[in-house]
Amino acid sequence: MKQMTIALLGQPNSGKSTLFNGLTGSRQHVGNWPGKTVERKEGYFAFDGKNYTVVDLPGTYGLSANSEEEIVTREYIASGKADLVCILTDASQLERSLFMLADYTGIRTPVILLLNMMDVAEQQGKEISSTSIAKKLGIPVVPIIAADKKSYGDLFKTLKEPETISTMLDENILSDLYKRMERGVFKQVFSLLPEEGIGVYSSSWLAAKLIEQDSMAMEVVWDALSTDDRNKLTALLSQVRDGSLLTGDCKFKWIESLLRDSVAERKKGAPKRSRFDRLATSKTWGKPLSIAIIILGLVLSMVIAIPFMGLFSFLLSALSLLITHGLSDAGAPALIISLLCDGVLTAVTFALMMVVFVFGISLVFGFIEEIGYMARISYTFDNTMAKFGLQGKAIMPFIISFGCNIGGVTGTRVIDSWGQRVTTMALSWVVPCAATWGVVGLVSSVFFGSGAVFVVLSLFAVALLHMVITSKIFGKQLIKDSDRSGLIMELPPYHKPKYKNLLRFVLNRMGDVLIRALKIIILVSVLFWALSYTADGNVENSIIYTIGTFIEPVTLWFGLRWQTFMAFIASAMGKEAALGVLASLFNTSGEAAGIWAAMSGQAHVNTSSLGGALLTGISKAEALAFIYAFFFNVPCLMAVASTQQESHSVRWTFRIVGYYIVTALLMATLAYYIGLLIF
Repeated sequence: MKQMTIALLGQPNSGKSTLFNGLTGSRQHVGNWPGKTVERKEGYFAFDGKNYTVVDLPGTYGLSANSEEEIVTREYIASGKADLVCILTDASQLERSLFMLADYTGIRTPVILLLNMMDVAEQQGKEISSTSIAKKLGIPVVPIIAADKKSYGDLFKTLKEPETISTMLDENILSDLYKRMERGVFKQVFSLLPEEGIGVYSSSWLAAKLIEQDSMAMEVVWDALSTDDRNKLTALLSQVRDGSLLTGDCKFKWIESLLRDSVAERKKGAPKRSRFDRLATSKTWGKPLSIAIIILGLVLSMVIAIPFMGLFSFLLSALSLLITHGLSDAGAPALIISLLCDGVLTAVTFALMMVVFVFGISLVFGFIEEIGYMARISYTFDNTMAKFGLQGKAIMPFIISFGCNIGGVTGTRVIDSWGQRVTTMALSWVVPCAATWGVVGLVSSVFFGSGAVFVVLSLFAVALLHMVITSKIFGKQLIKDSDRSGLIMELPPYHKPKYKNLLRFVLNRMGDVLIRALKIIILVSVLFWALSYTADGNVENSIIYTIGTFIEPVTLWFGLRWQTFMAFIASAMGKEAALGVLASLFNTSGEAAGIWAAMSGQAHVNTSSLGGALLTGISKAEALAFIYAFFFNVPCLMAVASTQQESHSVRWTFRIVGYYIVTALLMATLAYYIGLLIF
């Protein structure tokens, strides 16, 4: 079968990912570009005896070298690996979304223009002549609705035509506009460049990028120029001010000429905004409405996920019982039975519970994004999040994290910049989930009574400071100055989502998350099982007891006895685990149910007797140290797995883990010595 590689190019919210999912379905792979931190999506489909590879290029507003996403996109196009580039535009707002096409003009790789969201444009009363636009551009122009696979017919027909892979975008009109630029700066720069261009770039395209002070364009032309021409070029460009504005003005004039006589509106004037949309973007009510909808979405996500969590827990518990009886009857060693049932099956339960929560979050918030409301949330919170160097979109992961940090990490997918996405993940770990408050509430009330409220208030104050410091530390490495500017975006019109496509996207994501989560969770769970396993259930016979008592002279520096230190370590598996481990270690006289059973939630925790045991076992200062260490520790193993899944970076995931463990112990140390002074 013949093979063709298609690159999808477009601005954020142009429907590029929707088309990618519609074309490739489950036949796709997600990873990172070689040597880059930007996400790489590649998929496959076959049509009429021909195989197609589809590469979903990062969503960008242009092709300048201002971000890693734009650099990746340009490098791929320049590499010649793509036989055809498909540029997606939003047909409902062509004046803005055609800027990518204008920025592409002059790149000599075959291209077709896809007019997406034609249904929305029709609802707005717009009549778009794709034939007229195609005639002006000299390339195929295909109307499409990316969310509706039934509309792909014209695209497939265009791909079958032999001339499609040789159609170059006509750059003459735009080049003529450049030549009218003030002081003749474009003509002077253009005259210094090779007439035939360099590689896939025409001289006109390179001249425009040089005027924009594009560093990568300078690298491309430098070796092709003589020393004399280099000096002339440097002198010319040093006199240019606001080059991007000069070229941008030409590009928008080009777009205007392109749409003239090609787009007609049956309804005069801009469409009226609904009362809800005015409320959603209001400076006064926009934020409260966004928070309310996000919280409602979180609750709905849990409503969807909880029944599945209960079902998986029941089925795997029943399976564990069957395996235990079956292996026992077969005479299998207790060690093997415990490994399979307590280690592996419990890890699978953790992973499945994580995946169904991801399912609920992805389904609900995928729906919110599909209808166009997520952009309003980003808009209303942009100024607030800018104080952390982030986009307004970061507010959603933070609020979701109050319910579960896994959902918070998953929610970062709506953020365009990889650096901002990872920084948001790191910050979302600070937000205490529901399980955290269960442990904090118990320990603080046992030791501090009515004074527990001051402990909680101090945790909030320190958490805010923690977020500020964390944003500075990670943002300095991950977020470029160009990414810190205010959010510039078009608010997409509201429209009905295609539920089949949404469900397909969610299920594909679930499968990918499950595979990655199982690898990490089973490995760590089995390791912890090995450390905590005892044949007789006696804590003192476990490896974890031996290690704990050995390192206690060191952990006491942090204000943590070995028991509270082990509970701190276990809380990185899951916050609920801390109570189980405390119960196992403080309530034991050699007959506990076993640390693993307590940690995995299989043993009942008597909180009243645990409170008494804690009061006799540790001081108030040590209790305060544990609360701080626990509160600021890694949220849970599933959040770690989710972070690795969403960031596609083991290195940065481990950096965040290490950072949280170190800062948690530092917080515990400060709390301990302050506690000694107070108590």
